[in-house]
Amino acid sequence: MTTAHSLTDPKYYDVTDHTWPAAEIRQLGPVTLRRGAGGGSRVSAATVITGHASDAEITAAEQAMGGMGQDHLFMIRDGQDALDAQLAARGYVIKDPVVLWTCPVESLCHVEIPPVTAFCVWEPLAIQHEIWAAGGIGPERFAVMQRVAGPKTSLLGRCDDSPGGTGFVAIHDGIAMVHALEILSQQRRRGMGVWLMHRAAQWAADQGARELAVLCTEANAGANGLYASLGMLRAGRYHYRHNPKEV
Repeated sequence: MTTAHSLTDPKYYDVTDHTWPAAEIRQLGPVTLRRGAGGGSRVSAATVITGHASDAEITAAEQAMGGMGQDHLFMIRDGQDALDAQLAARGYVIKDPVVLWTCPVESLCHVEIPPVTAFCVWEPLAIQHEIWAAGGIGPERFAVMQRVAGPKTSLLGRCDDSPGGTGFVAIHDGIAMVHALEILSQQRRRGMGVWLMHRAAQWAADQGARELAVLCTEANAGANGLYASLGMLRAGRYHYRHNPKEV
């Protein structure tokens, strides 16, 4: 988690919006609405940048989300305790607390990756789509990747001459963010995630990025352990609240 004296730097939320973009973003009073088009919580959750919205404004946002065919879902950013309590009082429950990990790009660039182990590919190959699909990352999330306007690439990992994993990296404002990192179950605990993160860092350095970042749910102990083992630091957090009555 973030340290007690420091909240998450807002720049990371901006990087997330640009490297994993919604199909549409529009403002409704103090609430930012996102149309995710099936791309998951990050591109579908509403946010309140000011950290405050009236009950009437929350109701209007709920109606707008319903009009888009989406569940009532808000991202609660680090430090937005009042908004968190306000939504809890309306029956919203916490969903998927998320940790942000970061490190300087150069800290992961000085390891020699074994030959024929990790590649950067755009556009992704059919086998990468198969790996993503096995992890629940389907065409709607690939559409998110296609929407990215800045520098981007996919990652392809191989182990013992067989596909091992895949991922996606994009850059905004000098920060490369890794998304959709997925390792095949039979290839886990064999270092594939490590090599893909090193490849992501090397690609980011070649593009002039200074920092590497990745988001991970708190519940994913394996992935959090991977990022910690690489020397990455917890630099931020957020969570969602959704209304189960509307699901």
